[in-house]
Amino acid sequence: MTSTADRTKLFHDLHRPGPLVLPNAWDVASALVVAHAGAKAVATTSAGVAWSLGAPDGDSLERERAVDLVARIVEAVDVPVSADIESGFGETAEDVAETVGAIAEAGASGVNVEDGLGAGLRDVEEQVERYAAARSAAPDIYLNARIDTYLRAVGESADRLENTLERAKKYLEAGASGIFVPGVVDVETARKLVEGIGAPVNVLVWPGAPAVDEFAKAGVARVSLGSGVAEAAYAVARRAAEEMLSLGTYSSVENGIPYGDLNALFRR
Repeated sequence: MTSTADRTKLFHDLHRPGPLVLPNAWDVASALVVAHAGAKAVATTSAGVAWSLGAPDGDSLERERAVDLVARIVEAVDVPVSADIESGFGETAEDVAETVGAIAEAGASGVNVEDGLGAGLRDVEEQVERYAAARSAAPDIYLNARIDTYLRAVGESADRLENTLERAKKYLEAGASGIFVPGVVDVETARKLVEGIGAPVNVLVWPGAPAVDEFAKAGVARVSLGSGVAEAAYAVARRAAEEMLSLGTYSSVENGIPYGDLNALFRR
């Protein structure tokens, strides 16, 4: 396994020119599956992590449990790991710094911190303080600043691009490495974000969204699936349970990864 410093440098480099393609994981097993499939890095989904540890998404998970899971994923895979930590697992900028510092200490090469708050967005100057604190706590980590203007449909649709660009500028000045704008799957909007931000841009995709190649042509640096893979995996669990309990049959678990193949991914 290469050093944390080497993996962190690699993770930064993977965004230029990109795109870095991230089918997000939520536990050690899913991280191993993603890495074995050929992913150049592993990124966690905060929702999937929270669900797997018995908590709802939305800053309800205890920091220590999230950090412990990140450390175990880092130990299990040989590629860089980026951790989605929701809004930082804390009310203050100091709390965010403590979380990001712990994530870096766990060996992560990147971190996502969102600016959403309730149904809207956190005050931009307050969020700037949070990103600045995160950067101070982990000078080398890839800090992906998530802007939720589109995801939460904040304000008038005609104003969202400008509002996003304004926030992005301030977040980059505070120390962000790149900007994550979930909720944008329109390629032309993505192109405008890339041109206006001037730093690596990350988009979130789902079924029906344009293919990775289309985002690549728009200059997008990173494409991720978020909680989509976890949601699909739990859908299989629900279908299998319903089928077995109602029909007494088992076709829902066809085409699973063979036991031996999955078991072989784990180090001994």
